[in-house]
Amino acid sequence: MRIRTLRALAATAACAVAATALAACGSSGPNRGDGDSLSVWVYQDGSTVIQEEFVEKFNETSDIKLDLVQIPGDNYTDRMRTAMGSPNAPDIFFNWGGGSISDFVAEDMLIDLTPILDEDPEFKDAFIPSILDSGSVDGRYYGIPMRGVQPVILFYNKTAFAEAGVEPPATWDDLLHVIDVFIDRDTVPAVVAGADPWTELMWLEYLLDRRGGAEIFERIRNGDATGWEDPAVQWMAEAVKELVDAGTFGNNFRSVNYTADGASTFFAQGGGVMHLMGSWEYANQLSQQPEFAAEDLGFATFPTVPDGTGDPRAVVGNPTNYWSVSSSVEGERLDAALEFLRMSASDEYAQALIDNGDIPTTSGAESLLDSHANPEFARFQYDMVAEAPSFTLSWDQALPAGDAPALHDNIEKLFGGQISPDAFVAAMRNL
Repeated sequence: MRIRTLRALAATAACAVAATALAACGSSGPNRGDGDSLSVWVYQDGSTVIQEEFVEKFNETSDIKLDLVQIPGDNYTDRMRTAMGSPNAPDIFFNWGGGSISDFVAEDMLIDLTPILDEDPEFKDAFIPSILDSGSVDGRYYGIPMRGVQPVILFYNKTAFAEAGVEPPATWDDLLHVIDVFIDRDTVPAVVAGADPWTELMWLEYLLDRRGGAEIFERIRNGDATGWEDPAVQWMAEAVKELVDAGTFGNNFRSVNYTADGASTFFAQGGGVMHLMGSWEYANQLSQQPEFAAEDLGFATFPTVPDGTGDPRAVVGNPTNYWSVSSSVEGERLDAALEFLRMSASDEYAQALIDNGDIPTTSGAESLLDSHANPEFARFQYDMVAEAPSFTLSWDQALPAGDAPALHDNIEKLFGGQISPDAFVAAMRNL
């Protein structure tokens, strides 16, 4: 499953030089392009067919050819980080924006795309603003969106909810009521894969966003560690303890995984009735449990919380993936690289994403959504993102890569009851 492997990358901190072979399209290896070519590195998954198609289209008319290098599996981040700054660095490369490229930005290794976008409003305005902004570093643009949106969504079992006489929770009180109802029915209210703590992170991200607003994590992301001392962070940690103590996630969630389909299967089989997960869960269920996806899978936004000052339309998750360009690319090669990046803003590219089951990041794609395999779900996602005042990138990808292991460890301990909310806040302050 493409997105499961994408998310698994967030837990990968080691920068070992992997020996994994590279699958190249029109290339024998990942070397930097020469004077007549540009090397383009992409994470190999189910969406790579789109990049293959558009590289081929580009090469049909350009004198400078693109050499697409597909890097399989969980080694993408390690390979990319090892190559940057070496003779084998890519000219154009796939990334997650934010913390995944911030150290490259600090070393002036990437082209600042801000003046290029400012001078070409049609190019800049082609993308949903919150998506484009989410890939920025210190307010400057170093990436152009090139994949579909991936917001975190509250999935639920429509049949189970109807039989219990409850609606998807719109408020915190609604959520606590739904939890009580399903505990009384001996059903786990919400599935969470405790063996993969990035799934628990999604609860924290929405709780903090709803309670204190997106600006708290924005402060933290920008290097202000005192953001962890905000009262909303303390409330968030205590809310998690309340949910765990109430039995929201059942008694055995710490042994449940996501990467091996454990949580999704448990959810589809009725063991749990809510699942807070990235939008890729729909495609996962459609692939693995098609009858459940067609008949029972509902979707909703995360509820509001008491005294929350955050905008209830705000979204967390993975806005998308981005193309960035090495600062070593100059002259005609840079012109060619930018021309390739502009292809991601076209209706033709948006249609290719929809045909592949993804939701485009371009601002004028509404008219294309009816051609999606599930137009209702496509429109729900698109509107959710387009109307969001902010789209907070997953913390483990927004923060410097070296912080992710400690972040996951702290979250795992909080959910497991190994540390108190106070201790969690203190630990986060010391990341």
